[in-house]
Amino acid sequence: MRATDVMTSEVTTVHEDTSVHTAAQLMAERGISALPVVDRDNRVIGMVSEGDLLHRAETGTERRRSWWLEMMASTNRLAEDYIKSHGGKVKDVMTHDVLSVTEETTVADIAVLLETNRVKRVPVLRDGKLVGIVSRANLVRALAMTIDEAPSASEADDQAIRARLLAELKAQRWAEVSPANITVKDGVVHLWSSYLSDQEKRALVVAAESTPGVRRVEDHMRRVPASLI
Repeated sequence: MRATDVMTSEVTTVHEDTSVHTAAQLMAERGISALPVVDRDNRVIGMVSEGDLLHRAETGTERRRSWWLEMMASTNRLAEDYIKSHGGKVKDVMTHDVLSVTEETTVADIAVLLETNRVKRVPVLRDGKLVGIVSRANLVRALAMTIDEAPSASEADDQAIRARLLAELKAQRWAEVSPANITVKDGVVHLWSSYLSDQEKRALVVAAESTPGVRRVEDHMRRVPASLI
């Protein structure tokens, strides 16, 4: 599946000069959690989400810091917070750096993008212009549509690769990996687990690389913070 197969094509958008109140009303009335911000050519220049509207003066939820944090914060950061909580236009509150995909981006790649960047949706662009949006909800619906389908040959191969790798790791005393942290798509193994040492991390990669059928290994692993050891 690709983005074009699962995306929402009718996307509600706003412009940078749209009022914050109008944007909030649109999200509330249409039950959506974010709005792409587009220019006159329908090119995405930002995104405004519920998170961008959490700290507002109108609701008394503007960001407040203790006096010592206030002293340590830079004037630029304090000014940004003030704009975010008091600004009346979407351009004052929107997130400017927006990740995007094309219609041909695979659902697997979109899932990785959402997970690794901790975002809930990405706009879909064609020649730089907005044609749709893919959210986590879209991916869940795609799963629901395919849950009863028999696996294709490639999916069956992926399942076999994953089973072989999990069996290998289960036999190793050093490998404490949750099965949920290992996924396989088109012969590519994605490792999501946490690790204690560089040796443990490398061993996990080696185990995946040496599993028959594996084409590539994508390392998304994170070191366990020293404070938790």
